[in-house]
Amino acid sequence: MQSVSQSRARLLSQASWLAAFWAFCYGLYRSYYAAGGTFGMLGTPVSIEQFRRINAIAGVLLFVAAALPLVLRNAWRRSSAHPVLLALCWFIAVACVSHALIGIIQRIASLTGQLTIPYPFWKTIDRRQADLQALFFNEPWFLIEGLLWAAIGWAGALSNSPRRGWWVASALAAIAGLTILGLLSAFGVIGKWIAG
Repeated sequence: MQSVSQSRARLLSQASWLAAFWAFCYGLYRSYYAAGGTFGMLGTPVSIEQFRRINAIAGVLLFVAAALPLVLRNAWRRSSAHPVLLALCWFIAVACVSHALIGIIQRIASLTGQLTIPYPFWKTIDRRQADLQALFFNEPWFLIEGLLWAAIGWAGALSNSPRRGWWVASALAAIAGLTILGLLSAFGVIGKWIAG
């Protein structure tokens, strides 16, 4: 039993550090553009100031997201905190994985000519490069971050919880529902529905 507990603690520590590092790296990327960097830009924004401001806000949020799994590591020791921590892990995992799946499918549809993605904040943009960057960089970031938060939840308390089946099933159902809703919106079947 002790080895199982040590194994969970090791997984919790590793997943927390990886989630923190993953968010920190993406925060650096967004902060580079907030600071005025231009290398790798795929076009000309309508407003440089707005572009920098959006990236500054995203950078700050990502640095907070990087600190969060590390700050919460000790909270897992209190069983009274488990419901709140598991709800947080569920929410982040569902949001990130849904975002990734919607984005990946949109970018594939865009690359194959089945969808034209609007870029209201850009004067000019290389659509193909934007699709490829999102497909191979941005959306995989969301997918991995979501899976890392699921691993944090699993190692933190879920693996030996009697409600683990419900947690996993409801997360998968929410991901499926949000992905369908996002794609229906992206393809114009329903009105615009933007969550992030």
